[in-house]
Amino acid sequence: MPQALLDTLKPFFARIAKAKVAKIVRGVLEALSKIEGTVERQITLCQSVVEWTKQEKRTYLRQRVESRLAALYLSKENYSQAITLINALLSEVKRLDDKLLLVEIHLLESKAHHALMNMPKAKAALTAARTAANAIYVPPASQGAIDMQSGTLHAEEKDFKTAYSYFFEAFEQFNSLDDARAMGCLKYMLLSKIMADSAEEVNGLINTKGT
Repeated sequence: MPQALLDTLKPFFARIAKAKVAKIVRGVLEALSKIEGTVERQITLCQSVVEWTKQEKRTYLRQRVESRLAALYLSKENYSQAITLINALLSEVKRLDDKLLLVEIHLLESKAHHALMNMPKAKAALTAARTAANAIYVPPASQGAIDMQSGTLHAEEKDFKTAYSYFFEAFEQFNSLDDARAMGCLKYMLLSKIMADSAEEVNGLINTKGT
């Protein structure tokens, strides 16, 4: 259905502003992402949109859809495809100096290398994401994602006290947005306390943050 809808709208897209086209396409992709069990359909749709944007030379929209596609590849554990796409995007976006998109792509890069247990590259990509983020205003959801990844990498290195502090920051960001990821951060906060030999603080956290 989403594919058929976008195909039907293509003649209409030729007559309206590119910014409106981008908003509509991204809205359709976002709506599909909220339906469980549609990852494969999302990948197929993103690939189709990318091909169309290349034909129409709509670089801005293509880069954002490719970023979403890379995230979908990660969710399916297609790491080689994800990293290949991420590297190509980084080369482009660095030249355009789109800092917010750069933050998003570096964060994906960090997650991909972490999944492959390449910690040096995962940490380097996260540092690059933070550097780009320091130069601009970063929305709370994006800042929360950065902090959550930071906590994850510190936990991998068994620095659970630092990991806890990052998970806490991520929890605060997500919780303020009523984002479901807040619950995941809380679970990681509790695990970090346990691993840092501070299990006695768990009940207090549950009582104050788990409500």
